[in-house]
Amino acid sequence: MMTYYLGIDIGTTSSKAVAFSETGEVIKSFSVGYDMQHPEPNRSEQDPDEILQAVICGLNKVTEAFAPDYPAFISFSAAMHSLIAVDEKGDLLSQCLIWADNRADVVAENLRNSDTGIEFYHLTGVPIHSMSPLCKLLWMKEHQPELFHTAHKFIGIKEYIFLKLFGSFVVDTSIASATGLLNTKTLQWDEQILQFLQLDPSRLSEVVSAKASFYYKGNLPGLSFPGDVPFVIGASDGALSNLGSGAVDSKTMAITIGTSGAARLVVSAPATDEKMRTFCYHLKDDLYIAGGGNNNGAVVLQWLKEDLLQTEDNHEELFDLAKTIEPGCTGLLFLPYILGERAPIWNSNAKGVFFGLSIQHTKAHLIRAAIEGIVYCMYSIGRILIEKQEVTELHASGGFAKSDFCLQMLADVFNRKVLVSDTIESSALGAVMLGAEAMNIETRFEKRILSSFEPNPHNHVVYKKRFEKFERLYELLKGEMVNEAGVAI
Repeated sequence: MMTYYLGIDIGTTSSKAVAFSETGEVIKSFSVGYDMQHPEPNRSEQDPDEILQAVICGLNKVTEAFAPDYPAFISFSAAMHSLIAVDEKGDLLSQCLIWADNRADVVAENLRNSDTGIEFYHLTGVPIHSMSPLCKLLWMKEHQPELFHTAHKFIGIKEYIFLKLFGSFVVDTSIASATGLLNTKTLQWDEQILQFLQLDPSRLSEVVSAKASFYYKGNLPGLSFPGDVPFVIGASDGALSNLGSGAVDSKTMAITIGTSGAARLVVSAPATDEKMRTFCYHLKDDLYIAGGGNNNGAVVLQWLKEDLLQTEDNHEELFDLAKTIEPGCTGLLFLPYILGERAPIWNSNAKGVFFGLSIQHTKAHLIRAAIEGIVYCMYSIGRILIEKQEVTELHASGGFAKSDFCLQMLADVFNRKVLVSDTIESSALGAVMLGAEAMNIETRFEKRILSSFEPNPHNHVVYKKRFEKFERLYELLKGEMVNEAGVAI
């Protein structure tokens, strides 16, 4: 009999099923992609049933490879900030509004600039921004009052998956802490915020531990599973990425750059920022994640490749072109805010800008400037954390961690060593590590560092000056960045 553990990572653009051995090695993985829909400006949605089918497909494909053996347990990671309205039967009343949905930008800005919004931020650790379910619900209450008042429950994507698997409305403390509705000290729905929203707590899921386990009863078409395999609810992808990458002490920062990006530190108590620039979400037990997420990671390169440059080059070829340009990109800067921005500026109406274009700039310069802009965004978050806590090294994960070029740039901009472990899928590994703890399974997972990147002092000086200009440029232009109604933020 073969013993293995299965991590399911429900991400923004795909659901991944990753099987790990008893020593933490990836022995099988399967990914199913799905689309992000933009039916109107500022709206980003997904089909919950499409994501459900992706999860089922991944479960089936990986477990079939080890038949007749099943995993010792299955544990889940999921993206944060999603919102779905369902009826009493659990049927959909809305699509899944994801973190990138900015329809609530005006609502969020008004709340953010109020004493009430500041108080809510410090209660929950969730910045007041259109990404948060709190602001999405406020928007729905104003613009879709019938849906707001008649929906049976408001849930996230992992809750929808668990509802279909087990017939229960449950949410782990980690995902719940990213809604803007959970008090980070009590780890329960905050009464004051729900009263402000005029939302009864019965219309939200039951909050459970990230280690809570469930057993499948075979009630979902297309999925056949024995009833003795535990399904551990797990936590959020960001928190689990820290766990999986080994960034679990206060001097080690996790940097994830996938479709979007994030910088995170593990802390032992809720920690908020006086300027509301960073988040603080629950991980497990007495551990929390402080940091910030941004909207514009690899999605910027995809946009550049497909829509702006309209090139057939793959990402590796784009990186090769960018390498031909010196750090600082011959004066070209790019603000990569093509999807608005979260941390640290929290401006849904931020726009992308190429600045400093001249006749000497080429396709390669545009690519290099875009990559530098993505890394500057990460540094703008990480720098805030570094100001409050000594950080000696970075642990990188996500798609950018597959590129030595990007990893070296990260080290040079931050002026800190960057480490990459052998598991790029750190959120899935983190889910499995949490699942093993929940099941009281003693693991022998070994942290294997595949590569490390030392900062280049000369490049850091160049990037430091460019970053300072990057920040000044945004401050100068932000008054010209407006929403679809033409209102400046």
